[in-house]
Amino acid sequence: MRIIFLGSPQFAVHPLEALVAAGHTIAAVITQPDRPAGRDRRLTPPPVKLAAQALGLPVLQPESLRDPAVVEQLAALRPDVGVVAAYGEILRKNVLAIPPLGYLNIHPSLLPLHRGPTPVAGAIMAGERETGVSVMRLDPGMDSGPLLAQVVVPLPADVRAGPLTDALFQLGARLLVESLPPYAAGELLPQAQDHSLATVTRLLKKADGQLDWALPALVIERVTRAYDPWPGAHTSWHGQPLRLLRAVVHPDWAGAEQPGTLLGHGQAGGPLVATGSGALELLELQPAGKRAMAGAAWLAGVKDHGGLFGQ
Repeated sequence: MRIIFLGSPQFAVHPLEALVAAGHTIAAVITQPDRPAGRDRRLTPPPVKLAAQALGLPVLQPESLRDPAVVEQLAALRPDVGVVAAYGEILRKNVLAIPPLGYLNIHPSLLPLHRGPTPVAGAIMAGERETGVSVMRLDPGMDSGPLLAQVVVPLPADVRAGPLTDALFQLGARLLVESLPPYAAGELLPQAQDHSLATVTRLLKKADGQLDWALPALVIERVTRAYDPWPGAHTSWHGQPLRLLRAVVHPDWAGAEQPGTLLGHGQAGGPLVATGSGALELLELQPAGKRAMAGAAWLAGVKDHGGLFGQ
């Protein structure tokens, strides 16, 4: 098939490589423009661009698909179908109308659950016991199009958003390649989602990672996994920033100390912190400007065992 591929981040490389390996013709790869990144703000290409160049594929980097000239350029490619994997822009009707078979999208959740920009974080924060990946045909709404295929996977209690997202896109890439031939032949018909069951995630901001110790320990522990690698789980100690990397909940603690109070050490030797419900043992921390360290090692250098996190 003749395909236009739209994607940008590293995990979107998986479906691009899978489509090429399956023998499809990639008419063009559309990805976001190079952006400043890192401390030196150096202009950096999206990972999908680098992968496309390595595969010898043509690359387009429009500022927006709202530009009529860009829409004409896409139409001139005469694709049979489009594939979208975390491109970074919602497609409007004039773009959706270009391929005869529409656009297929890989979404790392069990739609209609966790629509929107942060489905993996949403599943972790909701405490789901399973998640998965969906292949759907795009419509003008947000992740509301009909489904071609889904795969369900268990959601381990210690899973982190970064590695899980990558694993789901690898799974989604295989699902996409398997679904394309029967879909094109009219043998696999998209099925409408049950919109009454839909939940919607939102775009995360840096401030979302700032911990509120008045929340239950269970919720704070989920934050450390759902917001990894970005925006991360952040607090402070004596005014110095501190990132929480791994933690474990002590649900039976029922003291009256103020949330955020350092209670001493937990079973693994890490700092034990009072929360709004239960206590949280910090297994791995990263002080500002330093490498990650075990919570026990951090605690060994602390003298004020009655101090408060977040101040």
